[in-house]
Amino acid sequence: MALSFKQPIQALLWTNASIMRTPVTFAKIIIICNGIVLLSSCQQTSENTASMQVENSSQFLHDLQERTFHYFWDLTDHETGLVPDRAPTASFSSVAATGFGLTAYIVGVERDFISREEAATRVLNTLKFHYEAPQGEQVSGIIGYKGFFYHFLDPATGHRFKEVELSTIDTGLLMAGILSCQSYFNRPNATEKAIRELADKLYRRVEWDWALNDNGTLSMGWFPEKGFIEHSWQGYNEAMILLVLAIASPTHPIPAESWTKWTKTYRWANFQGYEYVNFGPLFGHQYSHMYVDFRGIQDEYMRSKGIDYFENSKRATLANRAYCIENPGGFIGYGPDLWGLTACDGPFNGEKETAIGAVQFAGYWARAAAINEIRDDGTIAPTAAGGSLAFTPQESLAALMHMKNEYGDRLYGEYGFKDAFNLTYPEQSGWFDKDYLGIDQGPILIQAENYRTELIWSIMKENPYIVEGLKKAGFTGGWL
Repeated sequence: MALSFKQPIQALLWTNASIMRTPVTFAKIIIICNGIVLLSSCQQTSENTASMQVENSSQFLHDLQERTFHYFWDLTDHETGLVPDRAPTASFSSVAATGFGLTAYIVGVERDFISREEAATRVLNTLKFHYEAPQGEQVSGIIGYKGFFYHFLDPATGHRFKEVELSTIDTGLLMAGILSCQSYFNRPNATEKAIRELADKLYRRVEWDWALNDNGTLSMGWFPEKGFIEHSWQGYNEAMILLVLAIASPTHPIPAESWTKWTKTYRWANFQGYEYVNFGPLFGHQYSHMYVDFRGIQDEYMRSKGIDYFENSKRATLANRAYCIENPGGFIGYGPDLWGLTACDGPFNGEKETAIGAVQFAGYWARAAAINEIRDDGTIAPTAAGGSLAFTPQESLAALMHMKNEYGDRLYGEYGFKDAFNLTYPEQSGWFDKDYLGIDQGPILIQAENYRTELIWSIMKENPYIVEGLKKAGFTGGWL
């Protein structure tokens, strides 16, 4: 029988006595009533707390995404679409960051930060510039060669910056951003039709097979002065998206067997209690997952392990966090809500005396935690947790919100999280970067959206090149 707390106590006495069929004293009824009130109150408080936490995290993510989006929208050249590598320090443009920027505009439309028309105009300008800019084998005055692009570009001209390499992975990440726009801008108007056509031309002209080494793996890059880089893409890392796109090419594909050759160089090991394919810096577990939903789909390698690449990245993130909690280096601040080692800025190149003793610090460095590589100087990058939001939402949100609440505008500013900080560094209250980095802003924005709505994953499932590349690489199951 349902009871109302507005009922007179006599009614409660009669009701409970009739239900229990035993004599009930007034004192017992008071205890019962108090227990019911307390239980209801606790349940209501728990529900209210959970509701507030969800609301607070939603508000936080909205603010974080909006600020991070404006890094790409505000700082990018409107006509060329070239995204700066970093800001506010003046820098060259990063080809990979431009790819992330193209995808960021899609998030901006869906989050009502900008209109679809504004985004389409910016995207079309970007694709036109990258398609029409000169390519060739000369050492300067060009943007790329054989469809590939140089790693960094001069922000004023869009030409090769100094003597940087023609980069296969950065071209791959640019193409991922281009193809996300190809699938998203699907309306019949002239602007969006032009976007789709240019995206197709840009992707189809990349001569992926030209960069294939004799051992069947892709070179990391090429210099006009000295030829291909000796090192090729081997072992698990951020190059999954690169191989998928290269295998899928209808004009210059690499053999599907290149995927198997690549996976044969993986290192499966137990680190911090988690078994997974190891790679130290977390960005290697994030970049490809920004564009491909690996949940439930498996290649031959992952079928043999009984998991998928999404689960692999989740384990890698939790292992990275567990290492920081253990904190073998004794760095200041590390803990359950302060973790994340990946490539990022650092405070200083050299050794300094600190409160924990002498520490060898680094500037920009691929900080890492894995079975075969520990690179740690006390520097935490918010993008490590932010880029893993889709894998470990609870742990990542707790870390990001803690960082923002604890360090305020020293770490969280106009464009979201600044790149990195180090509490061990011997300055007052530690070192905090003044810059934001495009390749670290992108994973935060895009993976936050994949966590919230699966937006980019859903868009890329409609792209025939992505689907074709995955199938040729041997992926089956799930949404495929």
